[in-house]
Amino acid sequence: MAPSNKSQADPSDPEQPSHHTATNHKNQDAARRFTWEIASIGVHLDELRYFWAKALGISGPQWMILMAIAELDRGDGVAVNAVGKMLHVDSSFVTTQSKLLEKKGFMRRKPSPDDARVVRMSLSDRTYKQLANLEAQQEAVNAFIFEEFNEPELVAFTDKLAALKERIEKACMKVALGL
Repeated sequence: MAPSNKSQADPSDPEQPSHHTATNHKNQDAARRFTWEIASIGVHLDELRYFWAKALGISGPQWMILMAIAELDRGDGVAVNAVGKMLHVDSSFVTTQSKLLEKKGFMRRKPSPDDARVVRMSLSDRTYKQLANLEAQQEAVNAFIFEEFNEPELVAFTDKLAALKERIEKACMKVALGL
């Protein structure tokens, strides 16, 4: 009989950790690190948003509302609930903030021609000009941030993050339901 080699795990030995358990532990460590990195990225993205918002004299959340409208508007304005959904905030918050932004001349709010209960928002010409003035600075920052990615890599990475976001949303629902 050959001498036993204690450095190799015997999957039938209940006292030795299985390869699966060790791998799972490493995955948990990597997942925790990933979570912290994402949280840190979120904090830094908020800092950038507040910087851009300050350049216009508005708050960070107001900046996000303007960016959501700029992203979603196809020429006929954007419904309040669409902006709320994109930003993961209640529509009443968007309504309150958009009224303030309208008073400051950043946007227009008008009832939908299809349903007067629906308010459609669009950016003012002044806001488009202000955003154009910030564009070169934003492009330089984005070029610095994403310099390690070529376009296909960035698209693939973003697609993976979007899929991860969907799984996290589902996980939140499962946890909320106690599953």
